[in-house]
Amino acid sequence: MLKKLIIILLLLVVLATIYFYSFINKQSNLPEGFASGNGRIETTQVDISSKLSGRLINIDSEEGDLVEENQLLARLDIKELNAKLQEAMAYEQQAIENKNYALAIVEEKQSQLSLAKKDYDRANSLYKTKSIPLAEFQKNETLYQTAQAALTAAKSQVISAQSTINATAAQIETIKVNIEDSKLYSPVKGRVLYKIAQNGEIVANGGKVLVVLDLMNTYMTIFLPTSQAGLVDIGSEARIVLDAIPNIAIPAHVTFVSPLAQFTPKEIETQAEREKLMFRIKVKIDSNVLEKYFDRIKTGLPGVAYIKLDKNVSWPNNLNNLPKKVSE
Repeated sequence: MLKKLIIILLLLVVLATIYFYSFINKQSNLPEGFASGNGRIETTQVDISSKLSGRLINIDSEEGDLVEENQLLARLDIKELNAKLQEAMAYEQQAIENKNYALAIVEEKQSQLSLAKKDYDRANSLYKTKSIPLAEFQKNETLYQTAQAALTAAKSQVISAQSTINATAAQIETIKVNIEDSKLYSPVKGRVLYKIAQNGEIVANGGKVLVVLDLMNTYMTIFLPTSQAGLVDIGSEARIVLDAIPNIAIPAHVTFVSPLAQFTPKEIETQAEREKLMFRIKVKIDSNVLEKYFDRIKTGLPGVAYIKLDKNVSWPNNLNNLPKKVSE
């Protein structure tokens, strides 16, 4: 039994060695004008957090579920917000009635002012001809000035009522925004990675509820030496070959080239040492591929990313076997 186990282990070691050397040979036989690096499939994670504090009454998604952009994922209890909204709307209606009453008072004061103005003008003419005494003229003058002040006061009541209406309307709008913010939507098309909160739990402001993978932003990060990184441009054509499906080359392109070396030797005084500088390169899978294979995207898969450094060279045959739906 022990002998059989040793033989099996030796066979596994031999197979692993053959695979390793074939992989290295494949890397070393890469034609001129190309660069490659090892990496793993990565996807941007998006936190679905609550802007408000409250009780979760429904989470419509579970871990592993595929979700569409703007899909409703969870909701908060809004009973208290609805009560505040009704209260604010009642205050707004009261403020509108107060304004209407103030406008009626303004109309009344304008009539009184018009009458006081006529009495004042008549008294002024009579006083100039010595037809009435000074006291009677001053009485009409005082009534006229009082009517002017009363109209000004009535108009200020209209302005105050309008201000109350504006403030209440703003309060209503704020409550409506909070009611809408109580619904948590997915900002991306992807897959639910984590379900952090459960139905019935209280979440605080900014509390995480779900984590969603943005599958439409799937990429591989690799590191290239200075001599190759300097030839890589944003948008450079690329291919990704995964260990799980080594016969398929996934179309991709470069979306990021680090302006700084990610790791360096202790001393970089000579040209040979400068060649050891490694720069981070981000290779994103083309969006049309992600769209067509949306439900099959898996993160963490290891593989190799190949980048075309020279636009004029053609892809070798082993890197030209594209997914069927893409190549057709």
